[in-house]
Amino acid sequence: MLPGVGVFGTGEIANVLVPLLREKGFEVKAIWGRTLREAKETANAQNVTFYTNVIDEVLLRKDVDLVFIVCQPFLHAEISVKALGIGKHVVCDKPAGLHQTDSMKMVRAAQYYPTLISLVNHPLRFLPAFTQMRRCLQDGLIGSLGEVVLMDVRVQMGTLFPEKYNWMCDAQMGGGALNLVGSVVDLVHFLLQQQAIRVHGVLRAYTKTTPSINGIRQITAPDFCNFQMELSSGTLVTVALHSHTVPTKSFSQEVLVYGSKGHLVVRGGDLFILKESQQKEEAVYVDVQDLHVSTNNSLLPRPYIKGLCKMVGALKEAFNSKESSWIKAPVSTAATFEDGLYVQAVVEAIRKSNETRQWQRVQLTTDVPLNHDQIIRYGYARMSTM
Repeated sequence: MLPGVGVFGTGEIANVLVPLLREKGFEVKAIWGRTLREAKETANAQNVTFYTNVIDEVLLRKDVDLVFIVCQPFLHAEISVKALGIGKHVVCDKPAGLHQTDSMKMVRAAQYYPTLISLVNHPLRFLPAFTQMRRCLQDGLIGSLGEVVLMDVRVQMGTLFPEKYNWMCDAQMGGGALNLVGSVVDLVHFLLQQQAIRVHGVLRAYTKTTPSINGIRQITAPDFCNFQMELSSGTLVTVALHSHTVPTKSFSQEVLVYGSKGHLVVRGGDLFILKESQQKEEAVYVDVQDLHVSTNNSLLPRPYIKGLCKMVGALKEAFNSKESSWIKAPVSTAATFEDGLYVQAVVEAIRKSNETRQWQRVQLTTDVPLNHDQIIRYGYARMSTM
């Protein structure tokens, strides 16, 4: 049987996630929101019977064995650590905490409980176009991975900010373009199997107010991000991301990888290749698959929704094993908490580069491993302050 699911969060992702979980056969047993009203509204809209604004009431339910954490980033580490400490499987949305110290707590907890699933939701890893691109790179269709000289990523989308002021509008709370940058950084690592050694970035918050956000508070989260990464092999990655496209639901994504024998490119959900002997690009994968659940009203980009759907499907396969409670193979390509720590290190370096206007080295933090009692105390101590 598939495990019962508890969902932490009431935003766009939660409203897309719950129907996807049901479509794959999971039962959503509980919804958590920051306020009881938010939890009730989402639970009623998604037809979930139990809702609460108390974290323990979800985690301690016996019919909840898997938790999806899609709430505000400053809560990600605390809920993840506590859930693992009491034996729950965890899928946490990006980013893995606000800082590397949060990410490290999550890594240590996952290492202490290796029999539990602990994943970060980077859905582009599961998008068929990128899984095919990774296979093409590994097969050397445009040269070996070591011969990849340049990767260019361009993302254009509508506004990132909701009608009402929330954490997405606040840079200190993990809002804005940096939230999406994490998925791009992880995608580069997933495709090229290399890590960044130094970065140079520019962040800007051009949107200060919206028609519904024009009071005392101003938007501080960046809506423009442009950065370069130098990878361990010398490969250069350039990324340009902005959220000024009109209409607001529009989304454009292009990922180009240049090798010694040609290039691969993903546009939207389609993959094309141009080898050195060819004059025209050839289609490798064309996305014709449609979603079985309605997501027309969601502001989430369609490729991200499709990737999330594929990840939920992989989780279903993992839990459907008759040999044990779950098997690793279906989710082996998913991002782990260690991947989340690396992404957090890169994002912090980009932020620091923007402040200093200089190239910055990517530095992973180190921390003392936590034992079981410390993990439980950390989770409960942080929850008691909320």
